[in-house]
Amino acid sequence: MQDHFFTLSDAVAARLRGNEGFLATFRGEASQFVRFNTSSVRQPGTVEQRNFALELFDGKRHASASMTLTGAQNDDLARIDAALTSLREILAVTDEDPLFLINTTPQSSTRVLPHALPPPEAALDAILTSGAGQDLVGFYAAGPIHAGFANSFGQRNWDTVHAFSMDACFYLQADRAVKMDYAGTAWDRDAFTAKADAAKQQLAILARPARTVKPGGYRVYLSPAAMEEIMSMLCWGGFGLSDHRTATTPLIRMREDARLSPMVTISENIAGGLAAGFQGEGFVKPDCVTLIENGVYRDCLASPRSAAEFGAPQNGAEGFESPVALDMAAGSLPSADVLKSLGTGVYIGNLWYLNYSDRNACRMTGMTRFATFWVENGEIVAPINVMRFDDTIYRMLGSNLAALTAKRDVRLSTDTYEARSRRAMTLPGAIVDDFKLTL
Repeated sequence: MQDHFFTLSDAVAARLRGNEGFLATFRGEASQFVRFNTSSVRQPGTVEQRNFALELFDGKRHASASMTLTGAQNDDLARIDAALTSLREILAVTDEDPLFLINTTPQSSTRVLPHALPPPEAALDAILTSGAGQDLVGFYAAGPIHAGFANSFGQRNWDTVHAFSMDACFYLQADRAVKMDYAGTAWDRDAFTAKADAAKQQLAILARPARTVKPGGYRVYLSPAAMEEIMSMLCWGGFGLSDHRTATTPLIRMREDARLSPMVTISENIAGGLAAGFQGEGFVKPDCVTLIENGVYRDCLASPRSAAEFGAPQNGAEGFESPVALDMAAGSLPSADVLKSLGTGVYIGNLWYLNYSDRNACRMTGMTRFATFWVENGEIVAPINVMRFDDTIYRMLGSNLAALTAKRDVRLSTDTYEARSRRAMTLPGAIVDDFKLTL
């Protein structure tokens, strides 16, 4: 795919006229996938796709087109010729864009992460072995994911990662199930088996009579999976330069004097993630951007367009200005001591259906889901019925944050809309006091 993309990019460069220039981006994958139900294979298959996005510019006038490639050079060149014809027609009637900012200093790069994925048969055997005698429902996907960039200034970038994800549930009955996921770039059967065994142990507890807890404030443990949902909400406008400059960020109070706990440090860690280190205007992303440091807001993710609009330096952010490799610093609580530290309270394995109940206050609401348990004296005693929470980030990760775990989970996105995602979060679990369960 790399050679084909660069060949097409060179062909675009050779077809330019006058003062024209171009930006080209590539997204591709070659994925194997398997769907499971009742611990049986229901749908195996493969997906191979290539997407080529072309932006033609002349000064500050620009227009873009996107096309699916076949991989056959003559067919794809014909598609590019047709796209160039259409883009030139659009440019002829397009006004200048004062916020159009691109990288004109070539910064070429190549990164191909090592291939450490198992043969599909090996992963399949591990999954079916762990699911034996259970109702396992899930989706496994694996294979290389590619990204590329080229422009008329001679810049060429390429990035390939080999990744896998297993998104599954062990189902008991009615609304009772335990969510289990395993993802990364190097498959470890023992690690997968340990996750599956832990999920099956929780499933056995779900068979006990459920308790209903009264609305109120509880000491809770938020697993890394639950933290992922909270962080995903925070990424919705929390860290973008445009959101901060237009005062639409849910973290608006942190622009003044609000603080989180000194335990909280959050960064965009491109060097430690799976996302490509370049973006669609050709700017290279820094290895790390510190967003919140020891509870204090430090920096925003600034796309080239926002940088041009607000007169600020860009730092390689995508246009949506949301983290793609969010990294939250670890705490000191050993994972083996989570239940002991929790004492009596609620163990929350998952959250879902989150939204802002008061965006300006960064107040979130959502539901508990799957494995959520009542804990007494450091021991899980019963599942609890679904509850709604409603609390602010300034309490959850601020005044009421009691501890963060020393061990963190890499939460690779299992999104497959249009294509497999490269987004990932590295997150600890958290002990939070007086967490508000409302109904």
